[in-house]
Amino acid sequence: MDKRVLPNEVLLEEAGKLLDEGRDVTFTPLGSSMLPFIRGGKDSVTLRKMPSAQVGDIVLVRLPGRYILHRIIALEGEKVTLMGDGNLVGTENCTRGDIMGTVTAIQKGKNRTVKPGNGRFWRALKPFRRYILAIYRRLI
Repeated sequence: MDKRVLPNEVLLEEAGKLLDEGRDVTFTPLGSSMLPFIRGGKDSVTLRKMPSAQVGDIVLVRLPGRYILHRIIALEGEKVTLMGDGNLVGTENCTRGDIMGTVTAIQKGKNRTVKPGNGRFWRALKPFRRYILAIYRRLI
């Protein structure tokens, strides 16, 4: 299989169309905002359009001028609050309608696929993330 690198706007716009058709989409995200659970440029994620989103889900969201793959940390009616697992501060807000798909699997290398958890334990460790991530980044 060929490996092709496409700009986010092209790749994720097409991914959104496929998700709307009810198809699963797999791609390799970039960046470190979802460390240690998703390693940018190394792990791949599979997304599916789900009927509803829950706190703890990792979702792909379309916002004006950008796309974000982060975990839902709060839901209030139509308002959704997101935060990357590798982020120490800062959140993003969107609506349920901005959610393009939910991560259903994370491919770690060629031979291992894991189902994403709800991140409850990791979210509880938020005061200690700085230290955990510092150690993790030195080890990888």
